[in-house]
Amino acid sequence: MDLTGVRTFVAVVDAGQFQDAAAALSITQQAVSKRIAALEKELEVRLFARTARGAQLTIDGQAFLPHARELLRVAERADASVRPGRRALRVDVHSRRTAPAVLLQDFHRTHPRIELDVVTLEADVHAAIAAVEAGTVDVTFHAVPVPARQLPDAIRTARVIDEHHEVLVGPRHALANARAVTPAQLAEHRIWMPGMAAGTEWASYYDELAAAFGLTIDRVGPVFGNEALLAEIADSAELATLAGERTRYLWPDSYDLRRIPVRDPAPVYPMSLIWRDDNPHPALRKLRDHLSSSRRDTADEEVWMPKWGQRSAPGS
Repeated sequence: MDLTGVRTFVAVVDAGQFQDAAAALSITQQAVSKRIAALEKELEVRLFARTARGAQLTIDGQAFLPHARELLRVAERADASVRPGRRALRVDVHSRRTAPAVLLQDFHRTHPRIELDVVTLEADVHAAIAAVEAGTVDVTFHAVPVPARQLPDAIRTARVIDEHHEVLVGPRHALANARAVTPAQLAEHRIWMPGMAAGTEWASYYDELAAAFGLTIDRVGPVFGNEALLAEIADSAELATLAGERTRYLWPDSYDLRRIPVRDPAPVYPMSLIWRDDNPHPALRKLRDHLSSSRRDTADEEVWMPKWGQRSAPGS
């Protein structure tokens, strides 16, 4: 059905006169008459009867009116669902526990009127970039271990998160009472990170971290979820795991788990915001500005990051 004709029909009803409807639509009265005639021909009914008091709805016109209004409401919602600035900015955070989700929530508090559609693709950087390129999501957060020249032409990145690490241990672990630990101290302990998929950017990061400091990172074991992992660590005098400092975990008080900063040097996991350079959504620029202004400055710290992280300068 021609929505232009439907919109003209509703305008005539609201105005009461073909002439007034023409003025409201900024078209001629003749154009209004043609549109109504075409709609009546399509529906095979008369919608209006012309009287001295103006255009009066026929019985068929009265029956059609509520459906015509609903058609226009549906069309408006459909238009808003895909129009940049009127639809929500769709953001992939990979996990709702980690730093990107925390920072995105902070952005929402700062800009509560900006609608966000937060999704978790649970994909590595290559699959996430493909989703951005295809328009499945507007932006994603990932470490980018490849040079910019190897990315698709339309893709842009900016390093916005330098996530520091904490070691997570139970109350009987040898490090439980430490205020901070060094990577060299961690070399003496088993770090358990089950289920880390080979070939992902995070596996690449931890492989390089382990090689740099002689760490033992154990990936063996089935994955029963974060809650099961925390229970195992709480009950063990030997197991430890690594987590980002802004990663959100909840556990019972009885676990008495300890989160201990890793320093001297502090391992940093560099994450970038990834988007298409032709994405016109107005909220994208605000999100980029917010993340840039809230990024932690590590200039005065002794930090370690992988070689591929060192070449992804902030804002590149």
